[in-house]
Parts: sequence; structure tokens; C-alpha cells
Amino acid sequence: MNERVLPTINLLLCNRCSVCVVLCPTHALEMGPEGPWIARPEDCSYCATCNTYCPNGAISAYYEIVWGSMPQEG
Repeated sequence: MNERVLPTINLLLCNRCSVCVVLCPTHALEMGPEGPWIARPEDCSYCATCNTYCPNGAISAYYEIVWGSMPQEG
């Protein structure tokens, strides 16, 4: 099973400026009464635009480096 990785939003740091919602290229984010949320997780491309432009650092898009193995000669 392939689990989707999504950016995390810290609503305690968020000032509700809507920059993330406006700049999301896939329109996966919406602004709710509590702040932004990923309304359409299936549309999130994990491009990290929301993370890059959030003025308060309220959105985090973590990347994981996975080391592969060398292909076997055969």
C-alpha cells in the first residue's frame, strides 16, 4: 500500500493570510474557520509551494531521502 505524504499545517503559527490557499497550484487547500486545511489530499502534488511562501512557517513539507541499492550485474 502506498501511503500519501502531505504537508503539515500548524494552526498555532498560522495567521490566516490565505497565501497558501491562493498559491496552491492544484487547489488542494481551502481556508476553513480554523485556518487552512488540505481539502483535496488526492490533488496535492507535494510541490511545497505552500511551505515556501508561508510567511509564518506554519506549513512543513518534509522530504525523506531513501537510499537504494546498486543494481546487480547479471
